[in-house]
Amino acid sequence: MFTGIIEEIGRIERVETTGDAARITVRGPLVVSDARHGDSISVSGVCLTVVASTSETFTADVMAQTLAMSTLAGVAEGRAVNLERAAAVGDRLGGHIVQGHIDGTATLLSITDGSAWRVVRFSLDPQHAPLVVDKGSIAVDGTSLTVSAVGGGLTDGWFEVSLIPETLTATTLGERTVGDSVNIETDILARHVERMLSLGLHHTLPSSVTDGPGIAPAGSPASVPESATTVGSSR
Repeated sequence: MFTGIIEEIGRIERVETTGDAARITVRGPLVVSDARHGDSISVSGVCLTVVASTSETFTADVMAQTLAMSTLAGVAEGRAVNLERAAAVGDRLGGHIVQGHIDGTATLLSITDGSAWRVVRFSLDPQHAPLVVDKGSIAVDGTSLTVSAVGGGLTDGWFEVSLIPETLTATTLGERTVGDSVNIETDILARHVERMLSLGLHHTLPSSVTDGPGIAPAGSPASVPESATTVGSSR
């Protein structure tokens, strides 16, 4: 799991393609400073597993599905990428919960510069549009951002984010131009809700408020189950 707080901008050093997969080597001295075989590192929002590392670089395999869904398809040597190590238990959650399992890509539609910030608008395809809300969280190329505006419909949806100078310099978003593609990951809670609604389970799942242990339905006498007298639990 990640938090969407980018630690450094890295560079693609080498790309080896093997059929429908690829192996990439990324330069990122900070994120590899304590990297071990099997660790996870987010590369522009895509969670990759370290299979080899040096004091300056790490190597990871990218499977076909990841290539098809992300901007890593056709990635070239020299490309700048956002890097973040997996969060450790007890770390501050400076951004939001980011899995590194991107939903797909979006296209940069417009850039509006302010006096000390930049408003960037991205496209939203029909399957992602319902998952993005105003003032909600979204990860763009692995960067945790707050949605500052959302509009359009299912076929012409879009969302905007407002970038402060720190984000523009500390991530690759400051280099993005109109027409560029970026990786996006919508909020995991929104995805769970969307899945439940699509299956119609919101009508059948028990509610922790009305049907939970020790909570009586409205209009009935309160009751306490025998297990409520036991402290702790067993697994």
